[in-house]
Amino acid sequence: MEAILLEILDLLQVNEGLSEQVLEKVIHRHNQGRANPEQFAKKQLLPFYLRIKQFEPKHWATWQVNTQLEARLMQTLRIKPRRTASGVATITVITKPWICSNDCLFCPNDIRMPKSYLSAEPACQRAERNSFDPYLQVISRLQTLIDMGHATDKIELIVLGGTWSDYPLGYQVWFVKELFRALNESGEQSLAGESPSNLSQYQQDESLAAELQQQVNQGLLSYNQAVELLYMQNPVYQSVASSQTASFFELIEQQQTNETALHRVVGLTIETRPDNIDPEQLYLLRRLGCTKIQIGIQSLDQAILNLNQRSITVQKINDAFCYLRLFGFKIHAHFMLNLLGSTPESDKQDYLGLVSDPAYLPDEVKLYPCALVQSSRLVKHYQDGSWQPYSESELIDVLTTDVMNTPDYTRISRMVRDIAAPDIVAGNKKTNLRQMVENDLVQSTEQPQEIRYREINRDQTEIESLALDCIEYSTTATQEHFLQWVTSEKRIVGFLRLSLPKPEYLSEHQAELPIQANEAMIREVHIYGVVARLNTSGEGAQHYGLGRRLIDIACDIAKASGYQRINVISSVGTREYYRNLGFYDKGLYQQREL
Repeated sequence: MEAILLEILDLLQVNEGLSEQVLEKVIHRHNQGRANPEQFAKKQLLPFYLRIKQFEPKHWATWQVNTQLEARLMQTLRIKPRRTASGVATITVITKPWICSNDCLFCPNDIRMPKSYLSAEPACQRAERNSFDPYLQVISRLQTLIDMGHATDKIELIVLGGTWSDYPLGYQVWFVKELFRALNESGEQSLAGESPSNLSQYQQDESLAAELQQQVNQGLLSYNQAVELLYMQNPVYQSVASSQTASFFELIEQQQTNETALHRVVGLTIETRPDNIDPEQLYLLRRLGCTKIQIGIQSLDQAILNLNQRSITVQKINDAFCYLRLFGFKIHAHFMLNLLGSTPESDKQDYLGLVSDPAYLPDEVKLYPCALVQSSRLVKHYQDGSWQPYSESELIDVLTTDVMNTPDYTRISRMVRDIAAPDIVAGNKKTNLRQMVENDLVQSTEQPQEIRYREINRDQTEIESLALDCIEYSTTATQEHFLQWVTSEKRIVGFLRLSLPKPEYLSEHQAELPIQANEAMIREVHIYGVVARLNTSGEGAQHYGLGRRLIDIACDIAKASGYQRINVISSVGTREYYRNLGFYDKGLYQQREL
């Protein structure tokens, strides 16, 4: 292993970087003649380098690796580089199995997981290996990211697991506190730690779990009934659960530590349903440090919602969007195609309403087709023929239409869920569905304008060539300004979301809201980390003041519109950044005078 690494370092002494082809040739040459022709692999090299640097510093010193050479090595050996192309490393964690307050027809009912998730999904596998302990989930994922060569100074935490507000308040506070604690206690290279919940001692009764799952699949038990029998009546599980509680004082301590920690939380996303969105819940989520909400919309057709036993109303969805926007949250809507009662044409119209009606207009969308799994109650409708999956051509047609209808200020984050093909009884099993859609769009005279399609990713551009583009649009509760730095090809390098609350709407709901009539809101600032300044070797756009300039422009717009102060829904790890820009801590936000 050392011989390969030293050869790569020698090559990097005279080259800015190495192509994948050159790297493969080096590794292949060192594997020749060995009993195992794949004994050495790229994924092993960086962890080996980091171990030597940390645990054998004298030996590492003989390699004579300076800062510039190490940066080249990291770039060369980084695995899946697009994962942090945005300048932020994402860590997804899963909450423990728990009783759900809803029972949608299409929802998976895997009792080893929280409602709607399946044990074969990657994040769920990691959660189960760590007994759903938030601390251990973060530690394990952080170590993997470091071993893959990714920068982990800026972390976006995504908390998934059905409906967040269904869990007890003490568990919610404890779970988030443990996320922060894990990042605060983590070193740069070797991560270790203990979780006080000691969940690893809890052993699930596998035979009982299998028996109960079979009864759920047969429709003899509901998910909630099975969870009650498997967990709630288990004294060991209950003993562990009793320790999963924390006070807000403990959480605030960890948050304050994270403001200057090595691994800072620059975003915290929590998943819930629109019928659980109200001012009381949103106050709580802000105290937890949440900045983005994922909400399961699925459809805006009340008849379809009713048919699929999704017990929410369109009016409640309307209210949720307004509250979320006025509280400053970024809105990530889940939208599902091919539900019971839907058709390709009705799906197109339904999605068009989501991205064009001022009552909605989400910032981000998870747009995916319904996939039938064995534990879903939709199975009986498949068996009697009342529900059938769309053909591949129908699905591609719907998705391409939806993509083309998506505005510049919205990002389509995903088009498939991480459901393993063996778990899918009927429906799309192709994991490259998005690529298929984009390939279909290549022949189009017009190209998609949604954010993810235009992201600059790892490509470099000259910062002096960027132009500022401002898109203004109106929602029920606000006037929105989407400010974006774009290249001449309209590739997006960074953006800011500015919300100007409408006085008439604000006055009607003032008693419920944490902002005043003369206060504007910055809901998101995001700069991608790959732009290089002309004739320099800088580290990316995030170091060139693009975010600061967007904030100043947003302040000018808000002031010109008659607002006296501006809030920013800052995450815990960005508080220091905003303080340096003239913002001060004020309640749930940070604020600046205009």
